[in-house]
Amino acid sequence: MTALPHAAPAKRRAPAKVLPGFNLTLGFTIFYLSLIVLIPLSALVFKTFTLTWDQFVSAVTGPRVLASYRLTFGASLIAALVNVFFGLLVAWVLVRYDFLGKKMVDALVDLPFALPTAVAGISLTALLAGNGWVGQYLEPMGIQLAFNPNGVVIALIFIGLPFVVRTVQPVLEDAEKELEEAATCLGATRWQTFTKVIFPSIAPALLTGFAMAFARAIGEYGSVIFIAGNMPMISEITPLIIIGKLEQYDYAGATAVALVMLVFSFVLLLIINALQTWQRRRSGAPV
Repeated sequence: MTALPHAAPAKRRAPAKVLPGFNLTLGFTIFYLSLIVLIPLSALVFKTFTLTWDQFVSAVTGPRVLASYRLTFGASLIAALVNVFFGLLVAWVLVRYDFLGKKMVDALVDLPFALPTAVAGISLTALLAGNGWVGQYLEPMGIQLAFNPNGVVIALIFIGLPFVVRTVQPVLEDAEKELEEAATCLGATRWQTFTKVIFPSIAPALLTGFAMAFARAIGEYGSVIFIAGNMPMISEITPLIIIGKLEQYDYAGATAVALVMLVFSFVLLLIINALQTWQRRRSGAPV
């Protein structure tokens, strides 16, 4: 009896894809990013190239410009450091405790995201100016929080807090409480448990939140100009320098200063991406 030949297995057809293919989506992505991001930034760079090297150096290193760099980056750094501490505290309270009005507090954290920056600046000015609700009591004691660099720092703290809270909060929610319980059972104090168990797991998220708050503060304009006073060499931020050059029809000078800010922003973007990659690797998530 002869054996029947085995039929060749039928070749399985690849399942039909509902979404468009890779080539189409990649092409549209590159086209859209070029139209929205690359072309405007290229125009900024090409406009700056109309300056000679000496003119470029003179435009970006003038006394007022250097003073604005010091204020912008210094105030942004201070605000980001303050937000790291208080942002961690707010995230900790929202994750670890249940209390009346918790959802309201959680929603208030996102208010600086949704609030127009001009509204934030006017509100802070009405609160902290010499005739404001709080400023009228502080100014007689010699404490001035508006129309000087102090006001710039306060405005940047206001707009940067959500970046730290929303970066640290999910990491705290995913933290393994069993490790904390084990540390407590082994005799660790609360401070030792925090420094040896909790803090190492949230440190990458804190660094990411710090970098994001710092980057956001560098480019802030609307909420700052109302409370800064905008005094040259004292409380004048770099975005205001750019606006001033545009109003004087010094387009090349404005783009030169803007190019410097673009380079700093790009470097910060690379740092943020590196920190996020490091955080995903530590958590075991795919990179």
